[in-house]
Amino acid sequence: MKMDSQPLDGGITLIRLDGRLDIEGAQTVDQPFTYATSTHPARIAVDLSDVSFVASIGIRTLLSGARGQASRGGKLVLFGAQPMVRRVLHTAGVDQLLVLCDDLDAARKALTD
Repeated sequence: MKMDSQPLDGGITLIRLDGRLDIEGAQTVDQPFTYATSTHPARIAVDLSDVSFVASIGIRTLLSGARGQASRGGKLVLFGAQPMVRRVLHTAGVDQLLVLCDDLDAARKALTD
């Protein structure tokens, strides 16, 4: 699992995840993801388009980041999930807790509303 982040216009931070968000992948990105999403209030769009699989431990990582932002007055949204990953997120009820967007434009809109 790889993770990178970059600032976007409008004060939005883009975090890209690439790989499998299974136990090994979640362990690889958990600390940098938590640091990027929980240390200061921000508007964060997480790109899942290159995530091929997500397990419960990966869902925990995503939800922890979102909770960290919410507790600091920020917001985190997910976008670009492949159909299988999106199905898992819906089945787990993540869409009831986080905003799931189709693309970056929709994520930007969700972060600025």
